[in-house]
Amino acid sequence: MLTAIVFLPAAAAGALLCVPRAAGRRVFLLAWAAVSAAVLALTVALWLGYDHGGGIQYETNARWIPSAGIGYHTGVDGLSLPLLALTALLFPACALYALRETRRVREFAALFLFLETTCLGLFASLDLILFFVFFDLSIVAMYFVIAGWGHPGAARAAQKFFLYTFLGSLALLLGFIGLSLAATPHTFDIVTLAEENPLAGRSGYGALVLLAIGLGLAVKTPTVPFHTWLPPAHTEAPAAGSAILAGVLLKMGTYGFLRIAMPLLPGSWRTYAAVFVVVGVVSVLYGALVALAQTDFKRMIAYTSVNHMGYILLALGAAAALGEDTAAARRLAVTGATYQMVSHGLLTGALFLLAGVLHERGRTYAMGAYSGVASRAPVFAALTGVAVFASLGLPGFSGFIAEFQILAGSLGPRPVATALAVLGILLTAALLVRALQRIFLGPLRLPDSPGTPRPFPDLRAHEAAAIVPLLALAVLLGVFPRFVLDVIEPFSRGVLELVAR
Repeated sequence: MLTAIVFLPAAAAGALLCVPRAAGRRVFLLAWAAVSAAVLALTVALWLGYDHGGGIQYETNARWIPSAGIGYHTGVDGLSLPLLALTALLFPACALYALRETRRVREFAALFLFLETTCLGLFASLDLILFFVFFDLSIVAMYFVIAGWGHPGAARAAQKFFLYTFLGSLALLLGFIGLSLAATPHTFDIVTLAEENPLAGRSGYGALVLLAIGLGLAVKTPTVPFHTWLPPAHTEAPAAGSAILAGVLLKMGTYGFLRIAMPLLPGSWRTYAAVFVVVGVVSVLYGALVALAQTDFKRMIAYTSVNHMGYILLALGAAAALGEDTAAARRLAVTGATYQMVSHGLLTGALFLLAGVLHERGRTYAMGAYSGVASRAPVFAALTGVAVFASLGLPGFSGFIAEFQILAGSLGPRPVATALAVLGILLTAALLVRALQRIFLGPLRLPDSPGTPRPFPDLRAHEAAAIVPLLALAVLLGVFPRFVLDVIEPFSRGVLELVAR
């Protein structure tokens, strides 16, 4: 069933490319939405059949390249299941949002379906090379999304995105090979490597492998100073591309820290955890301060992603501070970091789709060009307000559950770093509320339109159908978090036991 979920979108993409363009754009767009909805339904069925007792389930372990220790090993646990569900939800949302797309629709739909397979495959992978294959293919697919359907500066932004993240993936591959060579017999199987801990007692070798893997994942996350590809990629990408980039692709980095770096390199992770704490706090504060200086709405959201990813790295670094008195706090930090991945994916995905609505109406992301939009588009303003306040981490939203757990879990092991990170929340609150005020309140002002006054219609039905479910789930997770926490918490206990070896 898991394999069917992973490869159904790619099979549909291949089938779409065989259909003549003359079939009409609605055929391709509706097929994209139907296939993504089917993947979502299968993922819900997967969740309902998941045993909350923990451990890897829906496992497939088949021979692929046995002479090199590589296998087709997939499965889900408390880390991958929430991220599979997030991916399965965001893609149909983007399909609904893109129903008015008119440019090369067949290729656009096929590319997104292929991208969905790469994302699902990465979160299901339990083999390092399989993980790497999906990791690299996602870069290729997103490169074409940005370059082919982005704004006028898209070619340069796509090139920068590709070169940065591809260079990161090469560092990641070196680290994976280093891990495999240390095991006897050589293997890339994540479960086997976690059980054997082949780098135990080899501090120098372990440090080099963690450096390579950490660099690759830090670029993808992204953290300061490896974040420079992110703002132009987001600014120039189409709205649906930005939503997937922020909602899913950024999680591949933080997912890799939890899936690979912590359990497979426990000794090195404990030794160098302070480095990740520092990088996390710097990302929190730098992302918030630079976002505060932005005049471009979409670029500002991009920098808040750097800020939010910093909280996750802070929590994972703090979780390495061993001690009986901090065990509960460290579990809370890891659970909060995983919850933050899901919450950020929902809220930032919604925010980028809303930014796309703003650009589609006004042809610019410049916040100074707008004022009083709430009077012309009250539903659009209300949903943006919900997304903004949810991103602030107010109680009642998923962001509150995530940030509370991260800060409460990190405070004991890393009190100074956590206190500094709290400043990031204040800065984020200031910049998001200021943006909300500039665009939606005051006298009506819209960007100039040559000849006639520019219309600014409220949210259309397909746009609301894409955005409302994301925000509704963010509220549901803020009020009833237990059904997700029951899945995540057994994984948190398991990964901390591996780190403590």
